Amino acid sequence: MTYQDEFIVFWEQVKESVADCTFAKLTMAKTIGKPELKNIFIRPIYSDSDFKVMLKYSFRPRETEDIEKELTLEDALVILKSHLKSSFLSVLLFTTEKDVVFKVNKKGVGSITESSPTFKNVIQA
Repeated sequence: MTYQDEFIVFWEQVKESVADCTFAKLTMAKTIGKPELKNIFIRPIYSDSDFKVMLKYSFRPRETEDIEKELTLEDALVILKSHLKSSFLSVLLFTTEKDVVFKVNKKGVGSITESSPTFKNVIQA
């Protein structure tokens, strides 16, 4: 199974956590090399009418200001996919029920692992 196929399975868990209102945060980590872009964070923005996320680019040099964008979950997916395997090798999903880690190894194979939740409550952006 390619990392893209495994990422689809992972992204279904992201969507389920949003539907269940348990989505707390999503983080891209494990940078490739030493790029200026250190992390990408996604936090939920729950409202009565729709669900949006706050996507934040965090940069390594402190002089570079972080960039924040309010997006739909689908728009955030496009950005995450564009950075996966080119800038980052893992994506961490934090929910109030469990933490889910998606990783791509050096051979391009994806894997998913689950652990106990880090967050007890959902913190909105």
